[in-house]
Amino acid sequence: MTQMTIEIQAPAPRIDIKPRRRILYLAKQASIVLVAIALFAWLAYAIRSGLARNGINFDMGFLTQSANFDIGEGELLTLQGLRQFVSSDSNAQALFLGLLNTLKTSCLAIAAATVLGVFLGIARVSQNWLVRQLSFIFVEFVRNTPMLIQLVFWYFAVVLRMPALSDATLWLHSVLFSQQGFYFPGFEITQQPSFVGALALILVPVFLVKAWMVKSKWLTWAACATASLIVSIGSGLPLKLTLPEVSGFSVTGGYSLSPEIIALLLGLSIYTAAFLAEIVRGAINSIPKGQWEAAAALGLTRRATFRDVLIPQVARVVLPAFGNQYISLAKSTSLGIAIGFSDLFNVYGTVANQSGRSLEGMIVVMVSYLLVSWMISAAINTANKRLLKQGGVR
Repeated sequence: MTQMTIEIQAPAPRIDIKPRRRILYLAKQASIVLVAIALFAWLAYAIRSGLARNGINFDMGFLTQSANFDIGEGELLTLQGLRQFVSSDSNAQALFLGLLNTLKTSCLAIAAATVLGVFLGIARVSQNWLVRQLSFIFVEFVRNTPMLIQLVFWYFAVVLRMPALSDATLWLHSVLFSQQGFYFPGFEITQQPSFVGALALILVPVFLVKAWMVKSKWLTWAACATASLIVSIGSGLPLKLTLPEVSGFSVTGGYSLSPEIIALLLGLSIYTAAFLAEIVRGAINSIPKGQWEAAAALGLTRRATFRDVLIPQVARVVLPAFGNQYISLAKSTSLGIAIGFSDLFNVYGTVANQSGRSLEGMIVVMVSYLLVSWMISAAINTANKRLLKQGGVR
């Protein structure tokens, strides 16, 4: 009887190809970065050589030169506090004030556009036929009209048509609308503020934001905010309320917004809100119909369904798209030059005419807008990660 022998060969050792793929991926990325750096260096050298052939040196020294012009919009932030810009200040300070005006307008317009856009988006899916059609007409009209035309309309046809300061009515002794601007109550720092009162007052909004973020312990943080406010009042409030008062052809006290920034805020907010409304409408329509039916089966009203079922899901969907619109809004503040608003781009134009450094100034402006866009993108990405984490999405 023949005996058969079966030889079992050991399996060949497996080669892990993941490290190789990772090395290849990193090599490709490094090559792209090197090519981009090389192209940028070549472009910079070509520009510098072209300027040198015409007897022009690339020099950023113009930033330290005196601006020799005034800026009526906004206040300059310094180590000593806020103060008005004067012609003896440097070009760098002028551009910085323009950047502050851009940031101020962007923040206010983003807040207003978000509220209005969400409201219009919900109205677009309303069960009321009239509300749904009116919101549709409004959104379509605004979205299909150039923003520049809307800015000119709001400035010349609305803001400048307000009554003159001498004919304007002071509503509730605290609010005033006129051709010269919008005036409302404000706060100013007292002569000798208490350190304890100032510290306690600063902690009040911190505790309130914490109460909003940590809902499970909101009562504790709200109590801390109330206690801080009481301590601030007891120690002497570092701020006092001031109301606008008309005296001749000027207004003293309170805060004010110029006609240019009012028109710019109206144009940017309404235009961006129309696009945000469509994003919200699409996100709501993407929710499965079964969610509505399940909420109705549980006895939830339509308002409760929006608040507790749909909005938490819609927020995670629309936030990245909202970020794109916010960045577009921040860059569109440069259109304020059409109505004389002293934003970053407008100030750059004056600085370039005064110093003759158009290229250097444009580089500063481009880097500034890039940083603003990065800040908005970072804030949106942080909020998006937080929402995804809360929603259990990995």
